[in-house]
Amino acid sequence: MVAKQTTLSPKRRSPAPLDRAKLEELALTYLARFATSSAKLEAYLRRKIRERGVAEGAEPLDVASLVERMIELRYVDDAAFARTRASGLLRKGYGARRVDQALRAAGIEEELREDAAPEEAVARRAALALARKRGFGPFGALAEDGAGLDRAKREKQIAAMIRAGHGFDTARALVDAASVEDAENWACEAEEWD
Repeated sequence: MVAKQTTLSPKRRSPAPLDRAKLEELALTYLARFATSSAKLEAYLRRKIRERGVAEGAEPLDVASLVERMIELRYVDDAAFARTRASGLLRKGYGARRVDQALRAAGIEEELREDAAPEEAVARRAALALARKRGFGPFGALAEDGAGLDRAKREKQIAAMIRAGHGFDTARALVDAASVEDAENWACEAEEWD
């Protein structure tokens, strides 16, 4: 019988408690790695304080003033974050409602969320991108008899587009488009309005 050899792993040291300098260092490291909003940065720093505690004898840590300082230094820009995040989500095919939800979750204020909201033409191009990527409507395989999508598949595609943040009318217009050309023309119509 062979004895099972066990190795004792060294005990992990818990990270040192934070003081103002270490908290600022954490903030700068986080900002160097991630594009973020002021609310997400504040939540991260508060979590780190909960996890590591405050160094004995250190002055009280003011997270809000540290975040304000990062904003003043332009290391954090909520408006730029909102525009970039919205643009990325729209390119992936998500609709205005999902964009708003993502920005709300990032702690972006309502005024900035409204500024980042897509115009009709951009929202239609996003819906077209999603339909093309997922094979919805005319971008997918039609029923064998050429009659179009069966009812269950059509409803699933419309539901998926709605979950992606598009309105019902948008989802229905794309899924029910007779051809790829009709879908693309529908998306281009909004550009003529702008």
